[in-house]
Amino acid sequence: METPFHTIASLFDQLGLESTDAAIEDFINRNGPLPSSVELYKADFWTGSQASFFKQMIDEDADWAEIVDQLDAMLR
Repeated sequence: METPFHTIASLFDQLGLESTDAAIEDFINRNGPLPSSVELYKADFWTGSQASFFKQMIDEDADWAEIVDQLDAMLR
């Protein structure tokens, strides 16, 4: 079974956010830096469903977990 390949753009699509390079860069600039004391899914800029998605992906170490970790690093 193949592991799905996810990108930051596909993560933004999954979250219902604009996924162009410029939109992603703008999102990072508007919402970062996220304090190290705040877990990614607890950041105040996510909707409830987006926050739940992040928590579930991290808790389950799902196939999205690696790209979620990458977004977390980008926001720090």
